[in-house]
Amino acid sequence: MTPRVDILIPTCNRPYALAITLTSLAAQTERPMRVYISDQSERDDVLQLPELRAVVRLMEASGHRVESHRHQPRRGMAEQRAFLLSNAEAPYCLFLDDDVLLEPDLVERLMEGIRSQQCGFIGSALHGLSHVDDVRPHQEGIEFWESEVTPEQVAPGSPAWSRHHLHSAANLYHVQQKLGLNDGESRYYRVAWIGGCVLFDTEKLRSVGGFDFWEQLPPQHSGEDVLAQLRVMARYGGCGIIPSGAYHMELPTTVTERTVDAPHVLWHSAVEAGYAAW
Repeated sequence: MTPRVDILIPTCNRPYALAITLTSLAAQTERPMRVYISDQSERDDVLQLPELRAVVRLMEASGHRVESHRHQPRRGMAEQRAFLLSNAEAPYCLFLDDDVLLEPDLVERLMEGIRSQQCGFIGSALHGLSHVDDVRPHQEGIEFWESEVTPEQVAPGSPAWSRHHLHSAANLYHVQQKLGLNDGESRYYRVAWIGGCVLFDTEKLRSVGGFDFWEQLPPQHSGEDVLAQLRVMARYGGCGIIPSGAYHMELPTTVTERTVDAPHVLWHSAVEAGYAAW
């Protein structure tokens, strides 16, 4: 069978977290999948570590394709994501961080969601379970799509931008628990953006330029995934899925310099290019 989805993973200096992430992919009910890893680690033999090789062999034995590329020099996360997108082959591509745990049916549920809604992306916000006792009712507001997902313009600083607070700490997990959804049941909600686990319609992402703005950013930046989602959402719509089914390992970030935030710096350029209306 030809994979319906490519799993695109940027990684840097996290071999053991990556091994755990790949293990959760090996258990997915969506089969087969193609996994493409772009490695920018300081060591050039990271992907040859026994822990990683063992998981890759398991995935290949299960019918998945696993490919990796040593991608140097480091020119920023936007360029890293642009490189990954350039290697996507399947109709759908899941950008997945290298420190995420997935419930076994998540990729299949994401695929069902994006195909039923015909939107540009659907994402699973990451639960931070170290905050399971940190209840923040003032950040638990959620706006469900009661009909099909449609294009939506969300500008940095706009009222809709505050939706991102739902994805802090364990807020979405607490909302999920209160809803009491049945096994296999999914609902879709409005987002500003989602980090860590986002499934795109590959051609729709490419049609708005993907991450072609990477050359307009210095190597040290953040928010490149956010800007790409804003451009897709303005033209095709995007949503979050609940239950999320994705969990953050809560490791220290590898993107330590965040003074240049892509959506705040380049949103006007996106508007002028016609990806959104101000």
